[in-house]
Amino acid sequence: MARRLLWASLALAPVTWIVDAVAHPGKTALFVLSALSLIPLAWLIGEATEHAGEHVGARIGGLLNASFGNAPEVIIALIGQLGLVAAAVLLLLIPSIPGFHGDPNRHSLALISIIPAVALLALYLVVTVLGIRRREHDESPGDPGWSMRTSLVALGLATAGTAVTSEILVHSLQDFAKAAGLSQFFIAFVIVAVVGNAAEHGGAVVIANRGKMKLATQIAITSSAQVGLFVIPVVLLLSFAFAHPLTLAFRPVELIAMGAAAVFVGFVIRDGRSRRWEGVMLIAIYAALAFVAFQLGDR
Repeated sequence: MARRLLWASLALAPVTWIVDAVAHPGKTALFVLSALSLIPLAWLIGEATEHAGEHVGARIGGLLNASFGNAPEVIIALIGQLGLVAAAVLLLLIPSIPGFHGDPNRHSLALISIIPAVALLALYLVVTVLGIRRREHDESPGDPGWSMRTSLVALGLATAGTAVTSEILVHSLQDFAKAAGLSQFFIAFVIVAVVGNAAEHGGAVVIANRGKMKLATQIAITSSAQVGLFVIPVVLLLSFAFAHPLTLAFRPVELIAMGAAAVFVGFVIRDGRSRRWEGVMLIAIYAALAFVAFQLGDR
């Protein structure tokens, strides 16, 4: 029954596109509709990735899911939402916490940021190649439910739908924030990051619920590495095509958040076992940082 409901709810995405193009509803209603549309799309990405992982193993399956899940951030950046997405994508750097707040007016700092951005991209390439070469030989994949072609087609369609829906959501965020009385920093730090990350992490939750914790963990960690080593440098380099390039400048609270995220996530995965209280701890830390972001506002 639940699966049928999820399959049927995939129709929310095209309904959102039609409503946005034809009906022109209030931005708050459009934000809610587009956010709801991302839920079944995240489920479909998780389904397709799980079946693709049956063909290629947990390591490459996690890489595949993270790649498709992070596509909306890059696509939205390409269509001009650089300022908002840049603040959101660094929050995804660790699967629980951090944020980004660049100063695009400091052009010299932006130029200096090119060097670490290129270095991060090079590191991403090396890590990706090594990760694919070091496929684990102790895995014994079961009988695939979908063919590889079907899985890839489903992933492509779901990712395209996620990207289009995310664009609508971002365009409606300004009015939603004004109506809700939220700051731009909080929007980027929490709302855009959570919704934009729903694809791969929603898929990871689906996979974890089926007992495949290794693949689910691989998705979260690979997604974080891809955001830090690929998405952020790409967004930064693309920003030089616009009037105000971005930088890798951080406020103290953001540096503290990233450090805490790295420490606590490392603590959770140290022994290769998952426990509910550890998940509760990560959620509590995330909620605490979200509260700090709400209190700080745009200061």
